[in-house]
Amino acid sequence: MSVLAAIAVLAILIVVHELGHFIAARAQGIYANRFSIGFGPVLWSYKGPETEYALRAFPLGGYVGFPDDDPDSQIPPDDPNLLKNRPLLDRAIVISAGVIANLIFAYLVLVVQLGTVGTLEAGQPGVLIPQVVTEITSVSPSATQVGLQAGDRLYINSNLDYQFNPQTNAMQLSVKPKVDKPVKLYVERQVPDADQPKLVELALPTTTQTVDLSIKPAAAIQTGIQPGDVILAVNGQEFGRSLREEGVLRKLIETSPNTPIQLQVKRGEQVLPLTVTPRDDNGQGRIGAGLAPNGGLVRERVAGLAVFGQAADEFQKIVNDTLEGFAQLIQKFSQTSSQVAGPVAIVAAGAKIAQSDAANLFYFAALISVNLAVINILPLPALDGGHLAFLLIEGLRGKPLPSKIQDGVMQTGLMLLLGLGIFLILRDTANLIQQ
Repeated sequence: MSVLAAIAVLAILIVVHELGHFIAARAQGIYANRFSIGFGPVLWSYKGPETEYALRAFPLGGYVGFPDDDPDSQIPPDDPNLLKNRPLLDRAIVISAGVIANLIFAYLVLVVQLGTVGTLEAGQPGVLIPQVVTEITSVSPSATQVGLQAGDRLYINSNLDYQFNPQTNAMQLSVKPKVDKPVKLYVERQVPDADQPKLVELALPTTTQTVDLSIKPAAAIQTGIQPGDVILAVNGQEFGRSLREEGVLRKLIETSPNTPIQLQVKRGEQVLPLTVTPRDDNGQGRIGAGLAPNGGLVRERVAGLAVFGQAADEFQKIVNDTLEGFAQLIQKFSQTSSQVAGPVAIVAAGAKIAQSDAANLFYFAALISVNLAVINILPLPALDGGHLAFLLIEGLRGKPLPSKIQDGVMQTGLMLLLGLGIFLILRDTANLIQQ
């Protein structure tokens, strides 16, 4: 059912996009003879007075058809209500209406979410450090007994005490007295015939007094950051309860290799000023600490007219993040191209969201709707942005490009997009099978 819910969300977004084109055309009296959702074999169709409506087998797209180039159309080629005979502005409105519809829909979805089911926030202000991470360089007999190995990346949580000697890089690890059962240890370990390190679970018995290790200390441990600390502010910027605060801090760390960051840290009843300098890991900053919402997650609704303002703020953040993501994809394509998701991966992500908390499908819908709008407005052949680019050239030249050139560019672009779509579907499907 969760997969069907995710597919339904994508289908709704496609309907919204195509309805934008369709309504913009009909509102101006422009002919539209086809309205189709999906591709492939027709599952259902209805022939109206002016338009044929169809639902097809594969709901991964859609289109609005115009009779301009339909050889079977009985409409005279010089009819002023054909799309190609309308002024540039009229055609631009029709072409861009799908993108506008997706953006408006995303905002309205956020309004509904905030006003009804609410949004998830942290229970308390700040960003929690649930664990610190360090790399083990050598192990003692006591560490070997619990299964630790040199080369492991050890996750140290709040159930453990540790003492670190910065002169010798030695660490003594022990169970906190309040724990009366074996404590789970988690390490990342490179295993034979595996491309990526595997997460391995070990147990540290309560009878173990200490485990001696030599480590390669991460910036968090060197700075004195401990599991259970709460970061209240960074570089003077205070953190609230929004789940975005975690992303803000993570981004700042990643973009600040070898650059000191000023932290305000709450530890118990104390508030401590600490300075951490992320280490440079292939151009990205790392401090060796996990980040999580402080105080767990709570869902809160927004009352009254405030919902419109908060929805606008959330909408703006989604748009900014989406544009920034596309900019990163263009600037660092070789590093980020593997993160491009196709329909299968998007449905899989939506299914996980629906399975964990169906209310989060509102945000998922808004996020994908904005992404769909941004993708379509790119000046690429076969996309809305490509058609707008041709209109711009027509406006500058005073006449359109020859139809053969336009058709050739659009057909080539369509084939490339279909090829990319097939590649992403196959790749994402293979990844799901391997998981």
